[in-house]
Amino acid sequence: MGKTSTRLDGETRADKKFEKKMQFYELVRNTVSQKTISKEKQKRKRSRQRKLKAFDMTTLSEHLPELKLPKEPKKAVFKLTNKNRIQLVLKESNQLEKVIKDPVFQTDPLGSIYQHLLATQPPSDVKTKRRVVTKSKSSKTKKKKPQQQQAMEI
Repeated sequence: MGKTSTRLDGETRADKKFEKKMQFYELVRNTVSQKTISKEKQKRKRSRQRKLKAFDMTTLSEHLPELKLPKEPKKAVFKLTNKNRIQLVLKESNQLEKVIKDPVFQTDPLGSIYQHLLATQPPSDVKTKRRVVTKSKSSKTKKKKPQQQQAMEI
């Protein structure tokens, strides 16, 4: 007569409803957490873009006058071919002959080379520092020991 339906798995209707609500709440939690993560990412992205805008100099460059720098001609890449090698050897040998025939070079070869280097090379900014010779560590400790003993005796 008033027999209720039997459930095979033993769950009541209230249990099924509760389980369905829990699944819905879990789904809502997941979507909310994903949205908060995406919002955090967007905030980071926006802050990075703001920082980049702070370093953006395009507006400043629009108001400044343009500087026209003199264009330096680009040096051609020197390819050492057989023909170029022969020309270079001839040129250097002629230069060497002129140097050897120079009377200043004949009187003092090293001095003339030194003078030539001083005239052609840029001045060096390196200053030579002299090392101050200090006494060894053992001599310092030997002097300190008697002073310490004297201080203790007083």
